[in-house]
Amino acid sequence: MKNRVEELRKKLGMNQGDFAKAIKVSRQTVSSIETGKYNPSLELAFVISDFFGESIENIFIHERSGENEKE
Repeated sequence: MKNRVEELRKKLGMNQGDFAKAIKVSRQTVSSIETGKYNPSLELAFVISDFFGESIENIFIHERSGENEKE
């Protein structure tokens, strides 16, 4: 799943460590979310959403696989 976490974090002038402290996770978790290696739990997605003041849908972009899309 793609996301805008890095973009939004940088807009606020925050580094990964500061952002991680603010949302109470490790810097490695932030890095993994930003690179798409880890999809956050729904609870963490809400924490991130609340932090940025954006809807989850505006931060996390769900991409459907080709087999489920209508032609």
